[in-house]
Amino acid sequence: MPNNTEVTMFVLIGFTDQLELQITLFLLFLAIYLFTLVGNLGLVVLVVVDSRLHTPMYHFLSVLSFLDACYSSVITPKMLVNFLAQDKVISFVGCVVQMLLFITFGATECFLLAAMAYDRYMAICNPLLYTAIMTPRVYVPLIIGSYVGGVTHAILQTVATFNLSFCASNVIQHIFCDVPPLLAISCSDTHVNELLLVIFVSSVEIFTILVVLVSYVFILAAILRIRSASGRKKVFSTCGSHLTGVAIYHGTILFMYLRPTASYSLSHDMVVSVFYTIVIPMLNPIIYSLRNKDVKEAVKKVVERTRFTHNIIFPC
Repeated sequence: MPNNTEVTMFVLIGFTDQLELQITLFLLFLAIYLFTLVGNLGLVVLVVVDSRLHTPMYHFLSVLSFLDACYSSVITPKMLVNFLAQDKVISFVGCVVQMLLFITFGATECFLLAAMAYDRYMAICNPLLYTAIMTPRVYVPLIIGSYVGGVTHAILQTVATFNLSFCASNVIQHIFCDVPPLLAISCSDTHVNELLLVIFVSSVEIFTILVVLVSYVFILAAILRIRSASGRKKVFSTCGSHLTGVAIYHGTILFMYLRPTASYSLSHDMVVSVFYTIVIPMLNPIIYSLRNKDVKEAVKKVVERTRFTHNIIFPC
């Protein structure tokens, strides 16, 4: 990647320069970040230690939780430091790495949500053949393919962005190194990059949303053939959490990146960015676990095992 820029570091100005508000935001986002790590990494550990959760659906869910933990960790720690730091700088290389990882985890999650929709289609439309079809030889390549798609998308977008020149200003009106704020401060012609942004994002969105929609069309047809109300309720409960996660995640991405350039508002975009990079990773463990009976039972089992161990070590 040629470094044709005079800028050696960037300044992330963030939300505000008022000290009292910065401390409040620091405490708020620290609590959200800790909850995100505990919720997502706890779900990963739960899937690993509980043999009843060793199914394709929960393997996908554990990978999603790991992605959310990484996704949030790319953005939040630096943002927390900047809330308390006087110099809110990030090096040129640090900005490149942050964008590369951020887009990698974000795009990988898009592909993974599509793979999870296909898994739900197989489980509901072919229940008798599900365990025979969705073996590690099928779902492992789907997970690996999601990462490959995410890394490829991230490399293309990052290379295209940092091939621009940044000589007029190094002040980014954002909380992290995202594409639109960097295009806004570049002293190069960004029309090609704006077109590439739309092409890259829309290609990922169209493909992954299409997979989800086609899968759920077949799932809906299968649900309508179920005669028992309890059976329909169980299927809706299983698919409802996934659809909720898909709708929230893709909705914010479509709003953020697939708009006319003239409608960009960096201050409003920061709020939207916080939602899909920090809030959604916190909500996903709740969305996927709150109505999931298997996960609840696994948590209960771990709690009971912890209490039993504690009583043995500390009988008094």
